[in-house]
Amino acid sequence: MNLDKVKIAFQYALPKHGVSRLVGKIAAAKAGKFTTSLIKLFIKQYKIDMSEAQHEDPSHYQSFNEFFTRPLKAGIRPLCEDDNIIAHPVDGAISQLGDINEGQLLQAKGHHYSVQTLLGGNQADAEPFLGGKFATIYLAPKDYHRIHMPVDGTLKRMIYVPGDLFSVNPLTAQNVPNLFARNERVVAIFDTDIGPLAMVLVGATIVASIETVWAGTVTPPAGKDVFSWDYPSEGNRAVKLKKGEEMGRFKLGSTVILAWGANQADFLDDQVPEATTRMGTAFAKLRD
Repeated sequence: MNLDKVKIAFQYALPKHGVSRLVGKIAAAKAGKFTTSLIKLFIKQYKIDMSEAQHEDPSHYQSFNEFFTRPLKAGIRPLCEDDNIIAHPVDGAISQLGDINEGQLLQAKGHHYSVQTLLGGNQADAEPFLGGKFATIYLAPKDYHRIHMPVDGTLKRMIYVPGDLFSVNPLTAQNVPNLFARNERVVAIFDTDIGPLAMVLVGATIVASIETVWAGTVTPPAGKDVFSWDYPSEGNRAVKLKKGEEMGRFKLGSTVILAWGANQADFLDDQVPEATTRMGTAFAKLRD
C-alpha cells in the first residue's frame, strides 16, 4: 500500500468530528504564553507573511482563532472595482473551475458531484445554476481566511448542511468521492445584478467553525437535518453586502465554492486549476 492510500485510509478511520471539537477548544483557548508559542510555531511551519497582518506581533493575539482569522492591513488587497468584473473572494489556489454540465461539478479527474446535493438537496435552489459556472478555491493554512463578496449581493437564503469532515486538500479531492457534497458546509445564495450567486463554505478536518457576518458562528442542533433560513430583500433583516465586503470566515481553513447561472460571466484566461488567487483581484468578466 503506497503512502497516499495510507493517508486516505487514515482519513476514513479518523473520528473527524471528535478531533475537530478538541482542536476547536484548543484554538479558542486564551492560554497566554502557550498560545503565543503555538502561533509562532505555526508562522514558522507555514512561512506566513505577518507583514501583511494588521497586527504583526504574535503576542497580540489572545487565542489561536484570533490569529487565524486575523485582519490584513488596509489597502493590502486592492479591490478590482470594475462593475464588469467578478472579484476573487479569498486568498487561496484554484482546485477546479468550469461549466456545470447536466447539474454536475468537477471535483477532480474522474470525480463529479451534484450541484443539487452541494446546495443541500433542494431542486429549486439548484435550478438557477444549471448550465452555469463554478469555481472551487482551496485555502491553505498559510492563507488569509476571511471570505469577501465577489460582487454586490443581497442574501436570499442561508443553508446549513451537516456532513463529514474530511480534509479538503488536493489528495482527498482526488480520492474521496463526492468530497465537497459530503462534508459539512454553509451555503449562502445571493441575488445580484448579474443573477443568482452561490457561495459554499465547506468544512474540513479541524475546521472548528464557519462564521458569517450576519449570523455569527453557524451552529444548528446536532443531527442529520438540513437547516435553511430565508432573508427579505428589504427591511431590518435584509443583508446587503458590497463587493469586497467580508461575508464570512473559517476558523482553521477549508474551501470556498462559487457558482453562478448560465450566460452570466466567463472566467478570465489566466484563471486555471492550481493558479494562486488573491482576494479582490479579477476572476471573471460579465458577458455583454
